Amino acid sequence: MLDVTVIEDAAAAEVSLDPVRARLLAELSRPASASALAAKLGLPRQRVNYHLRELARHGLVELHEERRKGSVTERVMRATAQSYVISPATMGDLEPDPDRSPDQLSALWMLALGARLVRELGELIAGARRSRRTLATFAVDAEVRFASAADRAAFAAELSDAVESLVGRYHDEHAPGGRSHRLLLALHPAITRRRSPATDDRKDD
Repeated sequence: MLDVTVIEDAAAAEVSLDPVRARLLAELSRPASASALAAKLGLPRQRVNYHLRELARHGLVELHEERRKGSVTERVMRATAQSYVISPATMGDLEPDPDRSPDQLSALWMLALGARLVRELGELIAGARRSRRTLATFAVDAEVRFASAADRAAFAAELSDAVESLVGRYHDEHAPGGRSHRLLLALHPAITRRRSPATDDRKDD
């Protein structure tokens, strides 16, 4: 079972978004039979079997094992991944295009860049799996708390200068055997989650 799979087919995306099938995918992070799933979800086994066939047809679930119970063979299924991401490529011509209106200060442009990142990584991961090769990637995730908008602007300017300097130092347009890489940096406000009462009441030791 893979950690994450990017769904690039529109029909598979539609199947995965059905509420019952999405629940089945979540339950099948651990192998289970149709009868066990039916009992847990309170659904007829025939209906569960129908949904499982649709999920299997689109490569979202697979046979884990077959168990013999008397004269009956029970099929145990599992999801093909722990979680799924739907590629913007499933939207066809409606997929966001960051080249359409590039603007460093636009949140919508950042969203389009993120959509392109998901699509391109999905294609790269699929290709690497087919060829059984390792995909060279690198990512940084950090949170910065700025004292003021002026500090945020200064940080963005310094970061931009540093990246421009590094790109200028290492980029070689004519390197024999070289391979281009895409670098994406994003800065946006963090989403503040409301703390639960238990967290609010907890005191430091």
